[in-house]
Amino acid sequence: MALFSKKLNEQSAFSVLPKHLGIIMDGNGRWAKKRALPRSAGHKAGANVFRTISKECERLGIEYVTFYAFSTENWKRPKEEVDALMNLFMDYLLEAKSDMSKAGNSKIKFIGEREGISQQLLSLMDEAERETASHTGTTVYLAVNYGGRQEIVSAVNKLMEQGCKSVTEKDISDAIYTVPECDLIIRPSGEQRLSNFLLWQAAYSEFWYSDVLWPDFTVDDLHSALLDFEKRNRRFGA
Repeated sequence: MALFSKKLNEQSAFSVLPKHLGIIMDGNGRWAKKRALPRSAGHKAGANVFRTISKECERLGIEYVTFYAFSTENWKRPKEEVDALMNLFMDYLLEAKSDMSKAGNSKIKFIGEREGISQQLLSLMDEAERETASHTGTTVYLAVNYGGRQEIVSAVNKLMEQGCKSVTEKDISDAIYTVPECDLIIRPSGEQRLSNFLLWQAAYSEFWYSDVLWPDFTVDDLHSALLDFEKRNRRFGA
């Protein structure tokens, strides 16, 4: 196993890569509970994995990767947990500012609704987008206060505001937050559902599930998913 991992780490070793990869970062709370830690500890561990996996996606040359960080439904969680998550996003952005400017070429974009997010955090999000706008590497979409249904509704409302009398699939594809097609969606933690993630983009997505909780997800797990994706016989519409 070690030799296998080493080979993959030395070079991409993939003949086919997804153009757009979606990742549902699931299992932080259960990871913390198993260790008798507060849920915030699980989210912090998960944030470290996010950094590692996003950098590996850039190294491999994946064009777009969307991470599901905070859903519109997550506001229903206990206030203490929500506050901890928002503080974690703040810490990440403060750390990432220097990290992005000194190393890596990823472009970061935040998708989702802005309502409910503090002005301080919104300002940092806007700043991170501006500072990486000229980068030409992987575009990293971070879904915060995001829901797939809400994204489609937002796209349709945007088109109506522009004067559209009728709406086509292409219109919606052009108006959603991310690129329209997602080739592969990875969900760790043992759950096998979309949970309102990239509903429009996932029309023909391949899926890869794992029992590994997100804070334990490794580069080797990512490689396993990508190797499996290579073997899929993708059939669009059948």
